Amino acid sequence: MGEKWDAGELGCGELLIELAGRMRNLAPGQVFELRALDPGAEEDLPAWCRLTGHALVSAQHPVYLIRRREK
Repeated sequence: MGEKWDAGELGCGELLIELAGRMRNLAPGQVFELRALDPGAEEDLPAWCRLTGHALVSAQHPVYLIRRREK
């Protein structure tokens, strides 16, 4: 699959900053598995993906699969 990260109960502000850094380290098209318990993740992660160009492959809270954008 690719990289995995259990963000636990990290709040979405900190979570999104850390996630951006982790996504930069992936190869284009690579899928990242994120586990985020914060209830705000259900709304924040899809919005973040739309804004950054990454694809939200699956969103079944608390597990999210995100494909890194191609460029």
